[in-house]
Amino acid sequence: MINMINAGTMLAGYRGTRGDVLLALKKAQPLTAKELAERFGVTPNALRRHLKELELEGVVRYARQNRGVGAPVFAYSLTEAGESLFPRAYEAALGEALDLVRQEHGDEGVVQLFRRQWEQIAEASKPELARLPMEERARKLAELLTSLGYMAEVHSGEAGTPSMITEHNCAIRLVAERFPDVCAAEERFIAELLGAEVTRQAHIAKGGNCCEYCITQTTDDRRQTTVAMSRGEHASPKDRT
Repeated sequence: MINMINAGTMLAGYRGTRGDVLLALKKAQPLTAKELAERFGVTPNALRRHLKELELEGVVRYARQNRGVGAPVFAYSLTEAGESLFPRAYEAALGEALDLVRQEHGDEGVVQLFRRQWEQIAEASKPELARLPMEERARKLAELLTSLGYMAEVHSGEAGTPSMITEHNCAIRLVAERFPDVCAAEERFIAELLGAEVTRQAHIAKGGNCCEYCITQTTDDRRQTTVAMSRGEHASPKDRT
């Protein structure tokens, strides 16, 4: 099952179905009009009207794709203008500042800035999260990442234990593309706050639609989860949706 975390993303000027379409594309692009229509329970023709409006505004584009047997389909994705509607925690001034840091201290100087930022966030958050069971800890971490602009959600595996954290937006995308080691600092941050082994499975900076972190719990956490379940302390399916 998937624990959805409210993205808190209010796309300026986009509400209702058009905003929902942009969010759906952000999470799973490219998608056809038929695939989008199935998600929203409407007809493809109804969706095409919204897609046409978004295309005219320059935030959505389509391309012909061959998907095995059958005629080619038209699949929609976000343009750069569409991508820019989602949170990015930087502006041109940040890029200029990072260039100055690079000139003085090299790439490692830039990476160290972000490493320290994650360490400060971890230091402030760790006392609260450390007291929580793994499932709640992962949910709180996803909420924290979402508040920072990463549109994060938790995927639960067997017995409701967290198995994956997915980030649908990179709040520092241009920085990550220029300085890939910044992402390693993020991975360490997630592992530290969860107290678990974390492995990145997908990467926005390398062309993916999202960043996915696979969670491997420690023996102690697995034992605590088993004990909690035996006592009936785990959340019900309704609570985890």
